Amino acid sequence: MAPSRDRLLHFGFKATMFSNSDEAVINKKLPKELLLRIFSFLDVVTLCRCAQVSRAWNVLALDGSNWQRIDLFDFQRDIEGRVVENISKRCGGFLRKLSLRGCLGVGDNALRTFAQNCRNIEVLNLNGCTKTTDATCTSLSKFCSKLRHLDLASCTSITNMSLKALSEGCPLLEQLNISWCDQVTKDGIQALVRGCGGLKALFLKGCTQLEDEALKYIGAHCPELVTLNLQTCLQITDEGLITICRGCHKLRSLCASGCSSITDAILNALGQNCPRLRILEVARCSQLTDVGFTTLARNCHELEKMDLEECVQITDSTLIQLSIHCPRLQVLSLSHCELITDDGIRHLGNGACAHDQLEVIELDNCPLITDASLEHLKSCHSLERIELYDCQQITRAGIKRLRTHLPNIKVHAYFAPVTPPPSVGGSRQRFCRCCIIL
Repeated sequence: MAPSRDRLLHFGFKATMFSNSDEAVINKKLPKELLLRIFSFLDVVTLCRCAQVSRAWNVLALDGSNWQRIDLFDFQRDIEGRVVENISKRCGGFLRKLSLRGCLGVGDNALRTFAQNCRNIEVLNLNGCTKTTDATCTSLSKFCSKLRHLDLASCTSITNMSLKALSEGCPLLEQLNISWCDQVTKDGIQALVRGCGGLKALFLKGCTQLEDEALKYIGAHCPELVTLNLQTCLQITDEGLITICRGCHKLRSLCASGCSSITDAILNALGQNCPRLRILEVARCSQLTDVGFTTLARNCHELEKMDLEECVQITDSTLIQLSIHCPRLQVLSLSHCELITDDGIRHLGNGACAHDQLEVIELDNCPLITDASLEHLKSCHSLERIELYDCQQITRAGIKRLRTHLPNIKVHAYFAPVTPPPSVGGSRQRFCRCCIIL
């Protein structure tokens, strides 16, 4: 029988649960060191079950060396702060990675105890821990100097004070997620990057107060930056992003979706300064055109994923350039790009990426696309998914023919139900049921 939730998380295993197996053959044959090594490969739930087998196994299973990586997200999210305190006291310096993602009941006091006990923590996920405030980052700064990855997404009480504390006490920080921490401003970013110049990934999605000035600080102090997410940072313009491109030549992933003020100048800057770019997400950036994407494609040959949804000015010309210059392209979203036609898809289907790279293509609301495009995609043997919602010239027959060549492909499409013909004969007025009742 599975152990109860409280026993699992509070490590309160009672002696009455133990069997009389302390003298079992396995305990006699295998040295404790080997059993301890075996336990080190088990997950949280299995370790807790093993801890109920016998007193000997209880000691071994709950040894701190087995609890170096803990993720409670798929196990239990309604835990209280005392659980985190118990974990930290048991694991101590052994704990390297802890995920409390979505644990709404965990607050600053518990995390202070955690920081005091687990000073070797390197990866900490507090995504969605909404009770977390600047006090937690102060504790981490004071006790956890080895911290490398920190996720504070949706911790909306976080302010510039947290970034200043992290800058002072966590110089090894490489990855920080403060998405939706909308109290953060350029002052916080300035403080952060001055002390954490080794940042490689920075997620700022939904930080709506950030301006170009914040990006200038990042570009000046973070030459190792590989990943930057600025989705829905509405005040960002070309000026700030160009400084990122010029200062962060190792950039491989950029999300600027929703930054509607940016223009082709960004695509030119990426092409000239960031040749290793692999992921570009610029959905809803309606000022981008074929001219900018031509420069990008001709210089960034490692592109693997592109989200161009609602880049309404692009035409088949962009697809031609991608088909020629981007042989690694795997995922391409063209939804709501209403100028794309079958000819653009034909070039893509004949391009270098088509036969063994292209996995996903999204064509929702592309009204000029017809069944001919599906014919052009038959040779894309790696294609796993295609989106065709509101492509009114696509037919069921065309999709059926595509599936004969790609039987495992997932096709997402919608066909409006056929409207029944008006009834003939008789002039009697028809009423719905409710009208009859009334």
